[in-house]
Amino acid sequence: MLGDSLYHARKKSGLSQENVAEKLGVSRQTVSKWETNETLPDIRQAKNLAVLYQITLDELIDFDADQHSLQQMIDSVSEECQAKTDWTKVWSKKYPVLATYRERVAVDDYAPQLREMLTRLRAEYGYNETDALLVLKDILARTWKGDC
Repeated sequence: MLGDSLYHARKKSGLSQENVAEKLGVSRQTVSKWETNETLPDIRQAKNLAVLYQITLDELIDFDADQHSLQQMIDSVSEECQAKTDWTKVWSKKYPVLATYRERVAVDDYAPQLREMLTRLRAEYGYNETDALLVLKDILARTWKGDC
């Protein structure tokens, strides 16, 4: 609910209800009512809240504390650590198929087509290897979800 989003965004910003109220020219009780879903901020106040919390209005409406925490965790991992990490091994704890599919799937049958797709993405859009891989992964995920 919007109140939860407002609460988590405020907490992540390190502001108190009093701070927010003072900056927006409303009472602390008004901020509290927004966060408990008793009332809703009008669109102008919602935009001001987003600016105050340094996020977009869409992010404020859809704010997900877990997703925000995950993003912070991802951002905190150094490039060196990322390079040394066996991500297949890490993710296979959650998705065991990643540890075993190579025994069953003829990877060499799929690799040329995937390599061609990566090459096309690099040539047509100027992506580097990593960006091409990420775009291809996202296209695959969207296709799987039915978004494409």
